[in-house]
Amino acid sequence: MRSVLRSKIHKATVTEADIAYIGSITIDEDLIERAGFWPGEKVLVVSNTTGARLETYVIVGARGSGIICMNGAAAHLINVGEEIIIMGFELTDKPIKPMVLLVNQHNQFVKTL
Repeated sequence: MRSVLRSKIHKATVTEADIAYIGSITIDEDLIERAGFWPGEKVLVVSNTTGARLETYVIVGARGSGIICMNGAAAHLINVGEEIIIMGFELTDKPIKPMVLLVNQHNQFVKTL
């Protein structure tokens, strides 16, 4: 079994950071569904702006809002305005073709890469 990329949201922009929140990343429900993420799923988040990398879990944000909010300790590493990639992985013994979503600066779906 290998851990392989299943889906990712590419070039998302962090819209909020809430250090006081318990933890996680809040993502617009439209993007969660398009990427095939599940609420509570572990994801890897990488900042294209600073190079910071962290693992956290998905929380559902308001549909159509474009929200990408870093919560809790993650908000110390990745800040509002940073460009990020959010990646989900799968354990499998077969190669899979990942779903790669490109979003614009307002975190609205542009196209599948």
